[in-house]
Amino acid sequence: MKHSIRARFAIIFVCLMALVLISTWFVNNWFLESFYTNDKVHTLERAYMQIDKLVAQANESGKGIIDYYKDSYDPNFKNEGPAQKMFRTMGEKYNLMLVLIDSTTDEALMSTNGDQLLKNRVEAYIFGKNVPEASVLERHDNYIVQKTYDRRSDSYYLESWGYFSDNKTIFLMSVPLASITESVALANRFLAYVGVVALFIGSIFIYFTTKRITSPILQLANLSEKMSALDFEAKYIGTEEDEVGVLGNSMNQLSNTLKDTIGQLRAANEKLQKDIDEKIKIDEMRKDFIANVSHELKTPIALIQGYAEGLTEGMAEDPDSRDYYCGVIMDEAGKMNTMVRQLLNLTALEFGNDSIEMERFDLTELIRGVINSAGILIQQKGAEVKLEDCGPIYVSADEFKIEEVITNYLNNALNHLDGERKIIFTAEENGEEALVTVFNTGQNIPDEDLPQIWTKFFKVDKAHTRGYGGSGIGLSIVKAIMDSHNKSCGVRNVKGGVEFWFTVDCYKENL
Repeated sequence: MKHSIRARFAIIFVCLMALVLISTWFVNNWFLESFYTNDKVHTLERAYMQIDKLVAQANESGKGIIDYYKDSYDPNFKNEGPAQKMFRTMGEKYNLMLVLIDSTTDEALMSTNGDQLLKNRVEAYIFGKNVPEASVLERHDNYIVQKTYDRRSDSYYLESWGYFSDNKTIFLMSVPLASITESVALANRFLAYVGVVALFIGSIFIYFTTKRITSPILQLANLSEKMSALDFEAKYIGTEEDEVGVLGNSMNQLSNTLKDTIGQLRAANEKLQKDIDEKIKIDEMRKDFIANVSHELKTPIALIQGYAEGLTEGMAEDPDSRDYYCGVIMDEAGKMNTMVRQLLNLTALEFGNDSIEMERFDLTELIRGVINSAGILIQQKGAEVKLEDCGPIYVSADEFKIEEVITNYLNNALNHLDGERKIIFTAEENGEEALVTVFNTGQNIPDEDLPQIWTKFFKVDKAHTRGYGGSGIGLSIVKAIMDSHNKSCGVRNVKGGVEFWFTVDCYKENL
């Protein structure tokens, strides 16, 4: 079992080499001959297109291709014309023999002096006499490509013959086909000899070289046995930088880590205790929440019940009394309705169920609109509300929710006014953000209560009196809205009162 991986590596390598050699042999045997023939066919087709363009150029100059060739012929090949250069290139590069015949003058142009046989053959094709054996490979409008067998030379040729686009120049191009079948057999036989030798040598090489791979693995196996016996002093001492070396270093790190297990368990127990304490805290907060909701609803329900019983028992017989009783009931019901809607809105914000619709708007104009809409309430409170003139500030946010933030800040300031009873709004651009502050005169918030004012139902008035009319939810909604915008809000005690603030992104044209 020690060398099982070593044997598997050797077998896989031998099988892979054998598969590659056999696949190569089959591909050569089945496809090499047809690939060779197709390549020659494409050569003849490209040659036809190139010469046909040359024929068209000759016709544009008022000459036939043969006269065009003769006019630019240079026996020294120094200033050869395009026709001479093309024919020479085709003969040297592709071993292509070519004959052109002008059907109007019966004048012939041959690429080599030994191409008289091609002239006779193209005439035989045209007149249908003594035509050699041929099989058509490609048929085009003006010419065909065929495979021809020549009995005299016992050889095969690829030939292309027909007319060029001027319909008067007859041509025949011929390319000799090597004995590809014999070449394929020779190549496969040579491949078999080389493959057997390579397979034998490679098998021996892989069998011995796998020892270098399997030895570190065996060392890791011994290390794992020692670690299972809690011997963490054993280390992997290999110097490899491959996957095995990475695994060995990982096992060394694991051994070092296990030494610290007791300390980590102690830390885990401490963390668990913190989690338990946090759970207890959450339970207490839940109990406080239920108690606060019960407290906030108890008074309006009691008032509604009392005044409703008074109406039922006829205690308000005159119209003024009935209107007063009904007004109290409607006012208390409205307070409960407002509180429930605030709770639903806060829950939607906290659980991410209320989507944010980003839009561009003027923050200064929005603040001014909130102040104007609260004009009656401001008069009732005897307050003086002022907006510092700062010009338009265009921001990108949910306009409806930012309006709710400003409204809650304004209501909170009105509920806690004292002294000069002044409220001052300011808005200013601060880099990529706009900063809005709301200052109201009155008593400072105790420092220990500053972090808690964003909690639902939290009131600085520990007796939870209803004197100022707030439900303790507005600032929680503010915090949730700003969190949904990924922006900040806060509060600070200042001289003569309290200042609340929040930030929002300025609008950028390229956004």
